[in-house]
Amino acid sequence: MSEREKIIRLWFDMWLQQSDLGIDEIFTKDVIYVESWGPKYENRATVKHWFKEWNTRGKVLVWDIKQFFHREDQTIVEWYFKNEMNNGRIEEFDGISLIEWTPDNKIRFLKEFGCNLNNYNPYQNGDTPQFKEEKANWF
Repeated sequence: MSEREKIIRLWFDMWLQQSDLGIDEIFTKDVIYVESWGPKYENRATVKHWFKEWNTRGKVLVWDIKQFFHREDQTIVEWYFKNEMNNGRIEEFDGISLIEWTPDNKIRFLKEFGCNLNNYNPYQNGDTPQFKEEKANWF
């Protein structure tokens, strides 16, 4: 397993354990972190605050890594994510993270993309699409 994969696994484990196991060691001070649904954190101090604060409101139940792709100073990791908020709401989706690294293997940029798990073929019953009548989740 590469050093970069170990760092990504550590980040996911922090969420699963609800414990900062080294945020200062894996992110640059000026990191930019963009969540799949819109929030953007523009430095490590804010990432640390978000991590601590979010874990008072919910718990990550599963964050499984499916595969990695590496190219020069970038990594893409495909994953499955599930959490439960304190109000009982459960969220789950597939996603990827696009990560940019410094030469000393610190994360300087991370952007998440999400994908709804409820996939279907809108053309299953003919040439005219039949879409589900549900609110779209934009990740």
